[in-house]
Amino acid sequence: MHMRRSAAALLLVASGLAGCGGGDGGSNSLTYYIADAAQEDVATRCATESGGAYAFNIQRLPNTAAGGREQLLRRLAAEDRSMDIVSVDPPFMAEFANAGFLRPFTNAERQEFSDGILAGPLEQSTFRDTLYSAPLYGNTQLLWYRKSVLQKAGVDPAAGPVTWDQLIEGATKAGVTVAAQGRRNESLMVWVNALIASAGGSILAEGSENLPSDQVKGGIDTEAGAEAARIMHDLAVSPAAPAGFSTAGEEDSRAAFQEADGGFMVNWPYVWAAMDSAIEEGSLPANFKDDVGWTTYPRVAAGTEAASPSGGLGLSISSFSRKQELAVEATRCLASAQSQKEFMLTAGNPAALGAVFDDPEVREKFPMAEEIRTGLDAATPRPVSPYYGDVTGVIQTAFHPPDALSPDTTPRAANSLLEDVLRNKRLI
Repeated sequence: MHMRRSAAALLLVASGLAGCGGGDGGSNSLTYYIADAAQEDVATRCATESGGAYAFNIQRLPNTAAGGREQLLRRLAAEDRSMDIVSVDPPFMAEFANAGFLRPFTNAERQEFSDGILAGPLEQSTFRDTLYSAPLYGNTQLLWYRKSVLQKAGVDPAAGPVTWDQLIEGATKAGVTVAAQGRRNESLMVWVNALIASAGGSILAEGSENLPSDQVKGGIDTEAGAEAARIMHDLAVSPAAPAGFSTAGEEDSRAAFQEADGGFMVNWPYVWAAMDSAIEEGSLPANFKDDVGWTTYPRVAAGTEAASPSGGLGLSISSFSRKQELAVEATRCLASAQSQKEFMLTAGNPAALGAVFDDPEVREKFPMAEEIRTGLDAATPRPVSPYYGDVTGVIQTAFHPPDALSPDTTPRAANSLLEDVLRNKRLI
């Protein structure tokens, strides 16, 4: 057991949560920790279709990724045997798996739960060549734009992929904004990772991701890291930055895009349905979406494919569950193609299975389905590392606020902080 994980586990067990939870709930009752309401609806259908083979005791996780991680970590570290199926935000899967908290899927199960899954969701579900999460749904960001500003901005996504520099320059020329997530939270990590990966780099040096923490090398002090810092700074100090850029999350970005001077935005596909809600409420004109277009994620360099952000959710089985085989059986229904289609249609969460995007109902509701699928297949997950909690903390510290970044100094400082934190030389 690695020293860093052992110390963390001892701290968590000491919090006095051993034995907490919803109880056994019956021989065929599975405690299922969910992240959103749509999962409960699917669970109800799956339990009914099982003919009594299993039922679910539903437990809701906190709304934020960090909150969900903390609750799961506390219970798993306490070896809470009442936990069966847990919804894991992909960046934290490796941390749980490395600690021995998750049951690895067998080779046969891996084949079953990997078949037809797009590249991004599959990569973020795998740790040390072992599948620990069954991809439930994926997520990726697109570039959204107002069609009415393109001519003045001199940008034409229909003519081919566009770069961040073209967006900043074009939006400035047209007097409109480019909305992105500059807030110091996980959304900032998503942006930094996508920029570095799109420039051909990685936050952790290749080959060092799974080494002991004192041997992990950062990959930030590179040309790719410098490009990320430059682009973020250039947008933040340009007229194209929306007001409050350094504190903007996804919803702030959507609000900025919907303003009269909104022009471009990078964001998750949920914004399409959110615009419908705003139209129904009367806060947007009925024809607003007629002016909205979309394309794949912006490039860092014109000749290099973009590495779009990767998100989503996976279903894992607790190592401490007394009903692991039954949990796997239930997961087959929870993560099925039918379930993934339901998630996409009702909650707007993109499927991880590529075939779902060919469904006529999905195509009708999501006219950008092909761009989402393309983005998910080209997506680069955030580092699959047991030390992800430290890694994201460092990035959020070193790359904020965006207007203070420098391609000359930020990558080196970030790399140094990352390695020092992983070696217990500094705290964040």
